[in-house]
Amino acid sequence: MKILGPLIRAKFVERPNRFITMVNIDGVIHRSHLPDPGRLKELLFSGANLLVRPAPKHSVRKTKYSTVMVNHDGQLISLVTALPNQFVKEALEKKELSIFKDYTLVRPEVTVEKHRFDFLLKSSNGSDFYLEVKSVTFVENGVAQFPDAVTERGRKHALALKKLVEEGKGAGILFVCQRPDASSFRPMWERDPKLANAVLDANKSGVKVWCITLNVSKTDMTFHKEIPVNLELPGKVF
Repeated sequence: MKILGPLIRAKFVERPNRFITMVNIDGVIHRSHLPDPGRLKELLFSGANLLVRPAPKHSVRKTKYSTVMVNHDGQLISLVTALPNQFVKEALEKKELSIFKDYTLVRPEVTVEKHRFDFLLKSSNGSDFYLEVKSVTFVENGVAQFPDAVTERGRKHALALKKLVEEGKGAGILFVCQRPDASSFRPMWERDPKLANAVLDANKSGVKVWCITLNVSKTDMTFHKEIPVNLELPGKVF
């Protein structure tokens, strides 16, 4: 998938709120929109190298830039939570993800009761399959984790998918790690145990859960690999 440019270099200065970063571009401080509301404390620290995108020339936005990527230890990591959905949509259309080789994309953004899911798919036997995509940026010691900030919406999604499965539908959650350096995935129990429990409970009821990693460059985002998922609470004794 192509990344919309142009992207220009900047330095992170501070983050006055969840959706604003103050960035230094050639010695001038600018307000830049941050599309990822997560904590991101391990990525956004003073002096961190960023790539930002200028707002369109005639835009009436209050911010002149959008913060798109951070260069962390020489590796670009996407900070745009919408990109995984765009990537998955394109990959589904082109049949590029082996996970979904037996599924066909019906349409994105499907509403069921009070919940909106990212994709409605059709399985090879003609049954509906509801897919929710979650963006992951946190990786520690090779383990991708989600979420890095409490998400009530994510918990409700997991429980709603569980209900669909119990009603005879198919459903799944695809965690998309916007970096290639993770070798496994687990929920971040320490940060959001309610979400972690909801995902574990949904999976035990039949909701499929996967995680993939992506290669990220200044111009492209491509599939890297599928990684193992461990949904159990770390250190749990059976």
